[in-house]
Amino acid sequence: MRKLAAGNWKMNGSAAALAEVGALIAAHPAPACEMLLCPPATLIAQMAAAARSSALQVGGQDCHPKASGAHTGDVSAAMLKDAGASHVILGHSERRADHGETDALVQTKAEAALAAGLIAIVCLGETEAERDAGQTLDVIGRQLAGSVPQAATAQTLVIAYEPVWAIGTGRTPTLDQIAEVHAFLRARLTLRFGASAAQMRLLYGGSVKPSNAAEIFAVPHVDGALVGGASLKSADFGAIVAALSA
Repeated sequence: MRKLAAGNWKMNGSAAALAEVGALIAAHPAPACEMLLCPPATLIAQMAAAARSSALQVGGQDCHPKASGAHTGDVSAAMLKDAGASHVILGHSERRADHGETDALVQTKAEAALAAGLIAIVCLGETEAERDAGQTLDVIGRQLAGSVPQAATAQTLVIAYEPVWAIGTGRTPTLDQIAEVHAFLRARLTLRFGASAAQMRLLYGGSVKPSNAAEIFAVPHVDGALVGGASLKSADFGAIVAALSA
């Protein structure tokens, strides 16, 4: 299994920001881990062109469950693939909260991603209220069961655990809390997919930065990170890539 450092630019970045991509590629021409950036849809084709023949992969932040049709403003998985994407983030808590995305919808999007030849990064995570109520594993278990398609494999699926209360807040769970959730995810995936689940990558996301990356990556069953704000700057994301490659 190759570990994965994935960056989510969210609704940030313009063509000028691609200078950061060039700097990242130059600083990390052959990292020991996989390196992925997911910019806004407007930048995918340009970033993919800039990353051609480099170690950097490019992904989307969402896709529509249908391959084409009368869906104004949406982007299909096939379109992402055509623009040069290899991955797509699905079910991020901001999509679930802002757009009311359900587990069932996330699963249909993941199925569309797999059909288009993309790797699906399916996000799971509890709110602060759910954590305080002791419901974390119940929530994660329900999201995992409802969001992941049965056809998924270790080659086509990545799971990202992102506690909602840690995204962009500077707060992170304790290492023991991260370990508990990642061990739970591995066990549930093994029950569903068998021995191949050992090769399914589990990312941690939520205020990952250069100062805490190494200790998070030392936690069992943490196979990389889904990084938000720190992925916008090549120096910060590069330091996280270096920590994962160590």
